[in-house]
Amino acid sequence: MNDGDRTAERRDLVSALRRRLDVSEQTLSAIGAVPRHEFVPEAHRESAYADRPLPIGHDQTISAPHMVALMADLLDVERGDRVFEVGTGCGYHAAVVAEVVGPGNVLSAERVPELAAAARERLARLGYDVAVAAADGREAFLDEAPFDAAYLTCAAPEAVPDAVVDRVRAGGRVVAPVREGGRQRLVRLTLREGGIDREDHGGVRFVPMR
Repeated sequence: MNDGDRTAERRDLVSALRRRLDVSEQTLSAIGAVPRHEFVPEAHRESAYADRPLPIGHDQTISAPHMVALMADLLDVERGDRVFEVGTGCGYHAAVVAEVVGPGNVLSAERVPELAAAARERLARLGYDVAVAAADGREAFLDEAPFDAAYLTCAAPEAVPDAVVDRVRAGGRVVAPVREGGRQRLVRLTLREGGIDREDHGGVRFVPMR
């Protein structure tokens, strides 16, 4: 994954995120390892290491690095954990999580076939063993459950779909933006034997889940 002089830009990005966020060094290391410019369309490559979302086509975006870092950290996963992602997009978020959990442990669903195909090719070319299905996240990888964690890169209407939550083991976590009225909130669900603990991690803006 040699990408020349953009290494310095990633280093600067990680330094800025370290000042801004209360996240683990493991998460920051993952952000620093992934060449974000490889996941950004050519027209926006100069802005690849700016801490903001960028368009990737099909009315979708690549999330800002600080949001990817925050969500990855909230998953609280480690090497060997299996993670389900709803909304592959360009594959950047999956690559960051894969840096933490290791090869073969991220399974991702993307509704837009063109995005799924491009992400699958890109991830493989960059050396990331991530399974990408061109499918609705409510239905993909049903036979792969249970997962240690799951997350959505799109805003769920009112609540995280049961079809996603039910695929996570007791003790596992689900991180997702959820639409509440006219706003979106980032939530983390921790699944317990006797119920679900819900934490609110602030206002966010994501494309809606479809």
